[in-house]
Amino acid sequence: MSVANAKHTVLKPVIPYTGPVPGGLQPGEIIIIQGTVPPDADRFQIDLSSGCSTKPPSDVAFHLSPCFTGPPRVVCNSLLQETWGKEETLHQLPYKRGAPFETIILVHDDVFKAIYSESGDLSLPYKGSILKGLSPGQHITIKGQVSMYPHSFTVNLCNSRTENIALHLNPRMKSGVFIRNSYLSETWGQEERELPFFPFSSGEYFEILILCQPHQFKLAVNGSHLFEFRHRVQDLSSIDQLEIMGDLELTDVKLW
Repeated sequence: MSVANAKHTVLKPVIPYTGPVPGGLQPGEIIIIQGTVPPDADRFQIDLSSGCSTKPPSDVAFHLSPCFTGPPRVVCNSLLQETWGKEETLHQLPYKRGAPFETIILVHDDVFKAIYSESGDLSLPYKGSILKGLSPGQHITIKGQVSMYPHSFTVNLCNSRTENIALHLNPRMKSGVFIRNSYLSETWGQEERELPFFPFSSGEYFEILILCQPHQFKLAVNGSHLFEFRHRVQDLSSIDQLEIMGDLELTDVKLW
């Protein structure tokens, strides 16, 4: 996800910032907000509105507000004719005080979709939230470098409230095996190991792309398709956490 070809870019704006969206928003467009949360932040908000009037206030099509005080949460809402709608609260907070962040807003015909990408704390073991869980069409990109003397590393797509792992990825460099599995109701499922080639080498950079489809995950490494893994968890929205650990160094993680 790059801002290189953006049709309108604002660099280092003064906060609070109010600015135009040239031509208005259209389905298929993307808004990318990059910044750093102040170390003492209580909350911040991002509003997509029909104007900048305060008296009376302009309609707000999409209001996004991460809150750091009280229960950690992200509040979403809209304001129409000076009346707030029904508040939607996500009881996960993928933003951290003092840490950089990137928020991507996808504009669809009937919905706004907010995607969070952590560019700050990429230390291991890594845990990242997937707001509202997974859905078909979503991508996860993991970039990193394999350690010089690696044994293995692990990527899990799981449920943060249980021990269930919908997708367990475990490349083992010494044996050249790439295990895929699930862990449901305290039981490991059947391993899948078939592979056209093993894509990881000691000390080398890599990029993993996981695509969530209606019936399966598809995975590619360094641009080459590697395998599919059929869903063993049918409620994709319950898959709300990404975990990464093992013999690697992370350079970027994106959920979009």
